[in-house]
Amino acid sequence: MNFGKALEELKQGNCVARKGWNGKGIFIKLKKGESLNTPNNRFDEVMTHDFIYIDTTGLHTNNPDAPMDRVPWLASQTDMLADDWVVVE
Repeated sequence: MNFGKALEELKQGNCVARKGWNGKGIFIKLKKGESLNTPNNRFDEVMTHDFIYIDTTGLHTNNPDAPMDRVPWLASQTDMLADDWVVVE
């Protein structure tokens, strides 16, 4: 699927990845922003806008130095123009 459809899947709560990504077990996901008015939320700890992050915690690799993280993600032009996006279960 193309990037536009991948974004729609993210908005529906699904995880997506590119078939062409080097490394299995990597995906991106949308994190919904939170309200500042939620009880127990501290103003300096709340992300109020939605953002996309990449999750490499399930990366299948023999490299012991490979990062296993969840960090904010920005699409490259190659990612935005790719047609190899898939929904990840």
